[in-house]
Amino acid sequence: MAKTVLIVEDDRNIADLLRLYLEKEGYEVVIALDGLKGVEKFREVHPSLVLLDVMLPGMDGWQVCREVRKVSNIPVIMLT
Repeated sequence: MAKTVLIVEDDRNIADLLRLYLEKEGYEVVIALDGLKGVEKFREVHPSLVLLDVMLPGMDGWQVCREVRKVSNIPVIMLT
C-alpha cells in the first residue's frame, strides 16, 4: 500500500514538480492549491506526510499546520 503525501502549494508548477518526484518514488500524491482546500483534503485522505507552503491564499500555512496538529501527529514539512 502506497503512502499518501498531501502537497498544499499554490504554485501549480512547484506542486506538479513535487508530485512527479514523489510519484516516481512510489508515493500517492494529493494536491491542494490553497490552505482551505488543504485542510479539507487532509480530513478526506488522512495522509502520511504533509508538504505545506507557508504563504497560501485562503488560510496560510501556519493556520493549516495548527489544524493538522489538532487531530494528528503526522510529519509536516513547511516550504518557504
